[in-house]
Amino acid sequence: MDANPLTARPHASSLSLVVPAYNEAAVIAHAVREADEALGELFDEYEILVVDDGSGDDTAAIVAALLGEFPRVRLLWHPRNRGYGAALRTGFEAAAFERVAFTDADGQFDLRDLSTLAALVDNTDIAVGYRADRKDPWRRRVLSRGYNLLARTLLGTRIRDVDCALKVFRREVVVRLLPAARGFFVNTEMMTRARLLGFDVIERPVTHRPRLGGASKVSLWEVPKTLRVLLGFWWREVVRGIGPTAREPITVVSARVPVGTGMSRASRPRNFKHAAGERIDV
Repeated sequence: MDANPLTARPHASSLSLVVPAYNEAAVIAHAVREADEALGELFDEYEILVVDDGSGDDTAAIVAALLGEFPRVRLLWHPRNRGYGAALRTGFEAAAFERVAFTDADGQFDLRDLSTLAALVDNTDIAVGYRADRKDPWRRRVLSRGYNLLARTLLGTRIRDVDCALKVFRREVVVRLLPAARGFFVNTEMMTRARLLGFDVIERPVTHRPRLGGASKVSLWEVPKTLRVLLGFWWREVVRGIGPTAREPITVVSARVPVGTGMSRASRPRNFKHAAGERIDV
């Protein structure tokens, strides 16, 4: 047995990893390679579901070109940008294994920490990380502390770092927490609903690193928007006890492509290029 806790295989040795991506052409190839290397060390069976959320750059084309090299990668694609929460939901709905995790495409997390979180989910419903030594700019860290305090006070999220993008769920749990939020409120929504449904949550420290490249999709403009959503959610679901609102269906291309296959010619985004550089128009 591997004595190294960073590489020891968790008891539940299968995992679906969802990676939402929007305009991440600068970092997505590194993210895919790193995820495949880490999961290959940690799990007997795994899949990496990259959900391109209608990127305007080459994110989807870069992932498509990597499918032959990485047979456990699946590419899911929204024809237009629907938001971070919508991308996560698409990935959750397509996941095949009994343990479902997600992370961001910016390379800020050491995915070997999934070993600890996945092992915890053998005996609990949800295992979440918190960024022990956060590497974001000071202004973002201050805003995050205030937001977490507000979320714990109003919504009872129970965790110190609700937006940490390294979480593992039992599959039967995540299907009951599928988010209605399209934007960055998604983590708060899911953790609040987990409390309301009585699911157990364990939190553990995880490694956090500077962003590899590209630009963060979280801006100061998101703060008032997220606060409005939080207050509306608090009034509707916590105070009044009304369940989630109906969700508009989202068109997803290749959501059920088997592991190891690429996108069909008919379903690829316009201006897609395969590995040989041929232009494909739909």
